[in-house]
Amino acid sequence: MAVMTMERSTSRSILPTAFRNAGVDALAMIAALVLAVLAIYLFGNAAMQRVVTYAAIMLTAVLGLQMFSGNTGIVSFGHAAFVGLGAYATGILTLPAALQRTALRDLPQFLAGYEMSFFAALVVVLVLAVLIGLVTGTPLLRLSGSSASIATLALLIIVYTLLVAGREITRGSQPFYGVPREVGLWTAVAVAAMAIAAARLFRETSFGLAARAAADDERGAAAVGVDHRIARLAAWVLGAVAAAAAGAMMAQFLGAFSPKDFYFDFGFTMLAMLIVGGMASSLGAFTGVVVTVLVVEVVRRFEGGGMLFGLEMPVLFGLTQGVLAVAMILVIWRRPTGLFGDRELNLLRRSHAKAEFSKLEAVPARAAGGSISVDRLSRRYAGVVAVDDVTLSFQPDSITGIIGPNGAGKTTLLNMIAGDVTPSSGTVSVGTSARQASAFRFARAGIARTFQNIRVFPRMTVLENVVVAARVVEPGLAAAEAAARRELARMGLESFADRPAASLAYGQRRRLEVARALALKPRFLLLDEPAAGMNAVETAELVSILAAVRNERHIGVILIEHDMRLVMNLCERIVVIDRGRVIADGTPGEVQNNPAVVAAYLGSRTARARQGNDVQ
Repeated sequence: MAVMTMERSTSRSILPTAFRNAGVDALAMIAALVLAVLAIYLFGNAAMQRVVTYAAIMLTAVLGLQMFSGNTGIVSFGHAAFVGLGAYATGILTLPAALQRTALRDLPQFLAGYEMSFFAALVVVLVLAVLIGLVTGTPLLRLSGSSASIATLALLIIVYTLLVAGREITRGSQPFYGVPREVGLWTAVAVAAMAIAAARLFRETSFGLAARAAADDERGAAAVGVDHRIARLAAWVLGAVAAAAAGAMMAQFLGAFSPKDFYFDFGFTMLAMLIVGGMASSLGAFTGVVVTVLVVEVVRRFEGGGMLFGLEMPVLFGLTQGVLAVAMILVIWRRPTGLFGDRELNLLRRSHAKAEFSKLEAVPARAAGGSISVDRLSRRYAGVVAVDDVTLSFQPDSITGIIGPNGAGKTTLLNMIAGDVTPSSGTVSVGTSARQASAFRFARAGIARTFQNIRVFPRMTVLENVVVAARVVEPGLAAAEAAARRELARMGLESFADRPAASLAYGQRRRLEVARALALKPRFLLLDEPAAGMNAVETAELVSILAAVRNERHIGVILIEHDMRLVMNLCERIVVIDRGRVIADGTPGEVQNNPAVVAAYLGSRTARARQGNDVQ
């Protein structure tokens, strides 16, 4: 019995806190859905049950949209196309053979005569959705923002055109009729429940965390080893699967449909539902569908005319879409992020998380070793030479400071060492082949960094910010959470773990960025003005932490800093750059007494002018 108890305790401890929290949230939303449906089933009429069935189908479709748009920040118009493809595929696979021979006389032989059950057809549709999602998602890997949104709109138009043009398969613009109507209330609710669980849990997976981090700051995400392309593709495919499942149910719910049923109006309705509730959360999608369906059902009663408060109302075609548009505008005006924004239920309090994760053993740090070699490195921007023929080598277990006047090229050099900027000429070796700049590959090779302008992920929690980086080097999410908490404790931020990063003060965000970099277990830590904006006490604490980290992990530290007291007290080696060239490289004492440094960095304008005349 004791052994069984220990095993159960261990299984609970290795399950990530975020997953347990997401699971409870999903169960709560599913319970609310089931209770509402049960009430309608017991006390409502057939018309009400049909409305709730439609709402459950739409919930599945909108959750598919949320999985992609809510996590990547890219507004998609293309998920309506996946609903249409799912509907037509299900219609063809489930259409009775006798009716198929008359309604689709020219149907290709390889598509004819299946007459599957709904669930068998659903399996085929989901497999097709994965394949189509992979093919259509590949172009999105090179796009972002509005260009990616336009690409999804193009997908919707292409699919609509193909459905209209493929008369032998889809009957063109004519209604596709005769589909068995086997999808009822409980089937729609069951599929919607699975979509709720998938959407809520995906947010906490490695793909979900990576997608959300890249949506907040793509450059900052790459610096902690995130390949946003893979995360975005995973979100796209999963969203396509959910949308296709909704289409499969819609086919057998309607019985007859045409391509225009899955075109702009349908896509607009999906987007309106998501925007009203809140694009960045599954709770927002859930609420948006409920609120929107209620509003639509009320408005539809007056769209065909009738009496309202004793007045005869005329027929108002398009009233439903108009009200949806007005509702969306009002919500955006009053609450730009929707009714719930990016908030989830978060029913589980994490008050015991610290005690649980403190019991886990720390995974050994990444083995130190290997140097950074910079060989004849240059970077030109049009006619400006930011870095000019620099050759340097940095060893692990050492702290090197890079100093120089403003505009000397220090940050550009650091960006090239981190793989964030492609050199115009020369090479950077980080122990692995680095033929072209790739920040996320450099990060995975052991090069962690912070930025001159802070790049935390503001819409994610403090803990999630660090977990994103820890997941790159840890064997699982539970270990990543434990490692993230250890780094937050090191930086004095553990009590802020569940707060949004945007709520932190400036100095705290600086420390969060350092904690996130340390979570990568790097061989080298690159810091770009880490003490900027900090007061004297915060700066002293940072110096103490960096010295302790170096002694504990034997990593190399390369920092750019204008605080000369910090540089002289912390660094063993100082490299001075002026006008893109290295003018001094040595110990703090040697650099302080170097005439070129005095002239270029600490000296008078006369000395600089004289030096310039000598060069000429």
